[in-house]
Amino acid sequence: MINVIETLLDYIKNSSTDDTPPRPHIGETMGCWLYFTALAEEIPALETCLNTTTNSELLKLIHDSKNLAESQIDTLKKLMIKEGIPLPEIPATKPKSDPNSIPLGAKATDSEIANLLSVKIASNIVMCSTNMGQSIRTDIGLMWLKFHTEKGYIRIKSEISNAAKRMAQNPSLLLSTWSPS
Repeated sequence: MINVIETLLDYIKNSSTDDTPPRPHIGETMGCWLYFTALAEEIPALETCLNTTTNSELLKLIHDSKNLAESQIDTLKKLMIKEGIPLPEIPATKPKSDPNSIPLGAKATDSEIANLLSVKIASNIVMCSTNMGQSIRTDIGLMWLKFHTEKGYIRIKSEISNAAKRMAQNPSLLLSTWSPS
């Protein structure tokens, strides 16, 4: 059986050389660009959610998700600028508004917001996993591992939250119609 900790330590030891890393290959570049774009689109959506709900547990999850997205996009931006990777356009931030002044038909429900959070976190985790697997450069691979772990932590927090449990929709169970004879 593979010892995960030993493998990770060997990976880090082998990466701590004084050689300058090669330029990111096209897969690493595309991964950075796509994840940056996903985060850049996620932040205004989270700001809209902040302007819509009054649920304190959901507000905490949204703030945590937004802060993490801003932190990750900042890390990516520094790497991309350093490596000469062009940055995609970033949508403008949303102004603050009073959730109670938004008409019911125009604002998202708490259930819709909880589902949006759940889907965004899950898709971000998959993107981080994919990018980690495609990374040749150790520093970029470790960045994806860090992002993956951070998003996983937010996912666990959202699962623990009573608000998310009550509001997020779970996929339906697969009930097999086939039975062995």
